[in-house]
Amino acid sequence: MFLGIDLAADPRRTGLAALRESGGTVLVEQVTVGADDTLIVETVEAADYVGIDVPLGWPQRFVDLLSLHAAGTLPAPASTGPEWRRDLAMRATDREVHRRTGLTPLSVSTDRIAHPALRWAGIEAHLRESGIDTARDGSGRLAEVYPAAALRCWSLPHRGYKGAANLGPRTELVAALSRALPWLDWNGHREHCTTDDDALDAVLAALIACEVHLGRTQAPPPELRGTARLEGWIHLPLSRYRAAPQRRIRART
Repeated sequence: MFLGIDLAADPRRTGLAALRESGGTVLVEQVTVGADDTLIVETVEAADYVGIDVPLGWPQRFVDLLSLHAAGTLPAPASTGPEWRRDLAMRATDREVHRRTGLTPLSVSTDRIAHPALRWAGIEAHLRESGIDTARDGSGRLAEVYPAAALRCWSLPHRGYKGAANLGPRTELVAALSRALPWLDWNGHREHCTTDDDALDAVLAALIACEVHLGRTQAPPPELRGTARLEGWIHLPLSRYRAAPQRRIRART
């Protein structure tokens, strides 16, 4: 079972979706919006692999700055200009996503995305206590994902589908996704994913989790593996979906 989580600070806006192979198709087995910490921990424990739409860590230089500032030992920078602040605001993976797709992830240091990231930090601690490998580079049981950037990599519509006002573009996106993935069985959940972008992003996160599991995403290069284990790493698909579902999904051994 492959799990996707669109994590919000508020459980009421947190989407969770589970996919499972069934008779040559990939079945959308579950879609829930309103996932609390308990449900997330329980479903992660049962999953083969998990895609999570939330920053898994903070820029290392930002973490170092907070520690030095708290201790009153921060060396005076030559400049506090945009270049200095950019290195504190953006992770290595954020810069790589921008280089590859032109999209700029929200800064976990300076934007409201920090609130769901703080929630994730607490959930990660619970998962570690349960023995789940939560390596932030994707080498364990889970990986950080970014649905909009994945859609861009898959040559699918990726902008302007969020929010109640964008029902039309979201309907078009779900239709395009269905055409691109004819083996995806929505199993009665298509309307929910059309009306609620949190539900749709959870399904997208689960689809990306399948790709990570099969080694079809961009892993951290050797020189950034240590950084990715601290900061997190957004796994972007290497190409558009090609393989048949029965060749794609393999259970964890």
